[in-house]
Amino acid sequence: MSLLTVALLQLKSAGMHQEANRAKGEQYCRRAAALGADIALFPEMWNIGYSLPKLSNHKAVCTWEQQALDLDSSFLIHFQHLAKEMRIAIAITYLQRWQGRPRNAVTVFDRQGRVVLTYAKVHTCEFDKEAALTPGEDFYAGEVTTAHGKVKIGAMICFDREFPESARILMLKGAEIVLVPNACEMEQNRTAQLRTRAYENMIGIALANYATPQEQGHSMAFDPIAFSGKDGISRDTTLVEAGSEEGIYLAKFDLAALRRWRRREVWGNAYRRPHCYSALVNEDVAPPFVRKDATR
Repeated sequence: MSLLTVALLQLKSAGMHQEANRAKGEQYCRRAAALGADIALFPEMWNIGYSLPKLSNHKAVCTWEQQALDLDSSFLIHFQHLAKEMRIAIAITYLQRWQGRPRNAVTVFDRQGRVVLTYAKVHTCEFDKEAALTPGEDFYAGEVTTAHGKVKIGAMICFDREFPESARILMLKGAEIVLVPNACEMEQNRTAQLRTRAYENMIGIALANYATPQEQGHSMAFDPIAFSGKDGISRDTTLVEAGSEEGIYLAKFDLAALRRWRRREVWGNAYRRPHCYSALVNEDVAPPFVRKDATR
């Protein structure tokens, strides 16, 4: 297999105008396919441009909930057909209809239009407007067939990347590339976190963010290959980092090199000691981390 190309769709949204977002999303997917992309990745909750209501406004919350989609909605079926037509995988993001509060989700359609995975954001921002969402319950990895072969992908959404467990579980489930729809500023500390997730798990990571003025862009991708050459020279693992403007930014992963790295190096799951990690699944929360709005 040669290069795997992920198109980071750094877009400006039309907010709650789903038809406008559908049309613009199609336009950019077609452009990504013409550029040779294997996967097109949208920023977070694209169908409504990551619009969230004030929780105190009951009418606004009800209107917002009505924007939620099922997998058989015309919006999602449109992108499913588009993936099959253009022979490109599409990671489309949306507000997902769910029992009770809706979820913040991404569905990946492969180049045959097959559903590879649907993932709902586990680490919702309960301290803010995302308290209106139902958190997801697990992380998933699935196999995407590309023109060059198969690759195992996973997904996490925005705040998920700030918890090392998210990427770690995806690595343990076999993910080679992790897709990250995003909707917040990617400043230097979040960027460092994301680079670290790739390095410590020996996975490729691709993040698509909204363009300025919504979230200031800086969509980015990293591979995990931290050292190169016989002498092990430290290298910059950045594959691409966008500016703030709207556009398509291509992240090209050398899967052959990535797989060689995963087979021989020391990170990932090579030398972990899970029997020492029981505290990681302890539900107790002690000060100073107690928060009244947090759930488990």
